[in-house]
Amino acid sequence: MYSHLGLFLCILFVCCSATPFSLFGSRRSILREVSDTDKSGHPDYAVELNSTNFDDVLKDTPSSYAVVEFFAHWCPACRNYKPHYEKVARLFNGPDAVHPGLILMTRVDCASKINNKLCDKFSVGHYPMLFWGHPPKFVGGSWEPEQKKSDIHVIKDAYTADRLLNWINKQLGSSFGLDDQKFENEHLSSNISDPGQIAKAIYDVEEATSTAFDIILDHKMIKPETRASLIKFLQLLVAHHPSRKCRKGSAELLVSFDDLYPTDFWSTNEQEADKGSVSNLKICGKDVPRGYWMFCRGSKNDTRGFSCGLWVLLHSLSVRIEDGESQFAFNATCSFVHNFFICEECRQHFYKMCSSVSSTFNKARDYALWLWSTHNKVNERLSKEEASLGTGDPKFPKTIWPPKQLCPSCYLGHDHKNNRIEWNQDEVYKFLTNYYGKTLASLYKDKKIVGNDGADGAVKDLIVEASNAIVVPLGAAFAIAVASCAFGGLAYYWRSQQKNRKPRRTWK
Repeated sequence: MYSHLGLFLCILFVCCSATPFSLFGSRRSILREVSDTDKSGHPDYAVELNSTNFDDVLKDTPSSYAVVEFFAHWCPACRNYKPHYEKVARLFNGPDAVHPGLILMTRVDCASKINNKLCDKFSVGHYPMLFWGHPPKFVGGSWEPEQKKSDIHVIKDAYTADRLLNWINKQLGSSFGLDDQKFENEHLSSNISDPGQIAKAIYDVEEATSTAFDIILDHKMIKPETRASLIKFLQLLVAHHPSRKCRKGSAELLVSFDDLYPTDFWSTNEQEADKGSVSNLKICGKDVPRGYWMFCRGSKNDTRGFSCGLWVLLHSLSVRIEDGESQFAFNATCSFVHNFFICEECRQHFYKMCSSVSSTFNKARDYALWLWSTHNKVNERLSKEEASLGTGDPKFPKTIWPPKQLCPSCYLGHDHKNNRIEWNQDEVYKFLTNYYGKTLASLYKDKKIVGNDGADGAVKDLIVEASNAIVVPLGAAFAIAVASCAFGGLAYYWRSQQKNRKPRRTWK
């Protein structure tokens, strides 16, 4: 009785204290859009920081390095230096960056009183003054001129755009130029020889999740016949998305779903209205989508990107579920792709592969291996089409995964007669769980802003039976991650319900 009372109180707390539309603010994304302009009409690429967002932005940025310029808006030298700084920032900042995700170029106005303590922490003695370092080193950090060892360095020779970029090139061993254009002079790392590259994909998983929901909203794809499918997939994201931000955003959307899309929504004139709160949905936080890709960045504008990020998301979900959730994950994934993936040919191919499964999944291992095998079949088909049409990415051709360089133990042999690889599926599953599980989440774990890796803390999610939007098979509770309430224990309750119920193949 007391356990049910506690559950009721938590639900009441969430419903009363959580703002239903807290996801849907209209604040401008710091990293996604560059809307400020100077007097000449050119956009400001450098990100303006102050004491209220300095730590948060530098903690959350996907960039490997940061440059922080401390200046004063009244300083003539600073005004004259700004065009030089912006020429370099254009290369690295914003959705149209030539070399995105490498360096975050920022500025702090020390003439603003709100930044007095921040500028003092870095001993700013003249304007402009530039610092270089890894973004996390700036978070809660400081700099002293007499400091012998510091992870933050002053950039002394940066009085023009050329000299600043030359200084950066020396630090990175790169050869970037001020005239570089997008997809020129690229330094893309191979993903077939370095398993650590997948760590960057945590940002792409967020990007893909946010982009997918943007597409759903832009094309008005939430309908009476697709409503249940979306809710099921949201449940999966809430419980197992590798990004804490996306889990939280998915949970808030799920809590608000009945308010946003009541069952009679389509029988009224509401769907014709411009629901600003929905159109401004930021399911993975206000700074996502950022407008660029990291691990999934192609060498051409129209390759990789969203489809790559979506596959990484699906694989990451498949290795995070438990045995009792495997059929639910299969149903939710197949239904989501069938109803919401807007590429018709791809959707139909995936539909056929889902429909060909004749038995239920009882083990998480079996579902993860099915998804892996399905992805390889897709790659095999597309590689032939792209080779004949010349539409593939020359630096990232479609290939069977994983390659031997990443997992030699996955290979038992090769049937040359039938041109088929003989796989050690135990080793493949071990590779998948490590690659799309621990390694994928390692960047965020280092920053201490992730949270979910397997059953440890069970996503620290709250599980509640909180929506009448859909009747889940056998009354299983909705999984809703709410960071402000009762972490942990109730998550296991939902998972135990998943384990104890009979699986059903009802994904259409």
